[in-house]
Amino acid sequence: MPGLHAIEIKAFVPARDYELSRRFYADAGFEERSESDGIAYFALDDCSFLLQRFYQKVHADNFMMHLLVDDADAWHRRLVDVAARYRDHGVRVTAPADRPWRIRDFQLIDPSGVLWRIGHNIR
Repeated sequence: MPGLHAIEIKAFVPARDYELSRRFYADAGFEERSESDGIAYFALDDCSFLLQRFYQKVHADNFMMHLLVDDADAWHRRLVDVAARYRDHGVRVTAPADRPWRIRDFQLIDPSGVLWRIGHNIR
């Protein structure tokens, strides 16, 4: 629309254990660019989100993020190793699969129960 420009949109991702989640996302490959008052700004390339020191089980268990990448299989290989280090904290990762909506993706559950779908477009 003329005169109206969006710059960025970010989700506030809940964290049951804020410090654990900060370590998890750094290990997963996101850069923590700032942190203040229980809000950590994480980014990777042009993608970002805000990790918040806030947790309600119902909210976290129904919260989903989608990360579109160039190679879901490469991301999966990386995150399998990360998930293994955090397995005792509920982190899980599924195998990549081709979906009917023309995305190859897998699921990652973070330490708070947040579901991430990480995938690439199938051409």
